[in-house]
Amino acid sequence: MKVPSSLAAVAAASISLLEGVQAHTFIHSVYVNGVDQGTFNGIRVPGYVGGPPNGAANHPVKDLESMDMRCSRMGDQQVPYTIQVRPGDNITMEWRHAARRAGDRIINGAPAHKGPVMVYLTPDPPTNNSFVKIWEQGKISQSPTPGPGPKGTGRWAMSDEILDKRGLLDARIPKDLKAGFYLLRAELIALHLADASWKEDKHRGAEFYIDCLQLEVLGDGEVELPEGVGFPGAYDWKDPGILYDVFCSVEDPLPTPVPCPTTYQIPGPPVWTGAWPETTQVKVGEMKGPINATSWDTWIIDSVVTSASAGRVLGSATYQQQWSTTYHTPMPTPMPTS
Repeated sequence: MKVPSSLAAVAAASISLLEGVQAHTFIHSVYVNGVDQGTFNGIRVPGYVGGPPNGAANHPVKDLESMDMRCSRMGDQQVPYTIQVRPGDNITMEWRHAARRAGDRIINGAPAHKGPVMVYLTPDPPTNNSFVKIWEQGKISQSPTPGPGPKGTGRWAMSDEILDKRGLLDARIPKDLKAGFYLLRAELIALHLADASWKEDKHRGAEFYIDCLQLEVLGDGEVELPEGVGFPGAYDWKDPGILYDVFCSVEDPLPTPVPCPTTYQIPGPPVWTGAWPETTQVKVGEMKGPINATSWDTWIIDSVVTSASAGRVLGSATYQQQWSTTYHTPMPTPMPTS
């Protein structure tokens, strides 16, 4: 049964209004085989939108044609610490709304943020066809109850699985992967406004929460990643996994004059056959690093970067992502101990 358009519109409008004053989610820390690498270490934290104290790094990307689709805002900027891993290691990403504490909501607006979760791997630096999908999860089960609320949209990877696991997302480094420097691209897609395209309506459209991790794979593996896809470019505005009415994706035997999807096609390429067929959750150990994000002095709004110091704005300049074609080793940062 199709949810009445007026009801769905009211629900979507309420969520949209909430998002206008709130922020969402991004990765705060990474665990390797359950060992915390430290708050923000190895993570290309998305550029902050707005200055202190009210700016945030957890707003979504919505423009499929933007370079922000690669590693989010200012994703071309290296961070000092690179996480060392070996083939077979388990990577646990800790998604948070605002802080690394038990009361954090993981993602604002949950559990309304229904959608898939995907993990890609690429050599660092990436190219226009180097992102290889190594894990994905989309719609897990249907709901027999129509309606705009969480019970009427079924169970999804983003809003249900990650919330149940308190923001933890697991992936594994492929078996026998060749040593070298890589970026792991993690992506959550929220579909609550995806019944219309952002290209056609700037108040709607799917929301993409993207973070990239800097990895150095060690060992003597000889397996190279195959050809992949590029970001931007991997997704299209009319892809069925991007343009999707999540509020009517329910089981209902009653006929309807308007087609209503009851299945979901995860966007992008299939998972690489060289990836692990299963990813199990690993128990994580002691948290290392600060609970809250430290103060920042640079932020970006509409491709303009502003810098400040001690609360005083120093200047602003137009910013455009500039991805190098060769790898540059970042300055090292010591591993945190507490």
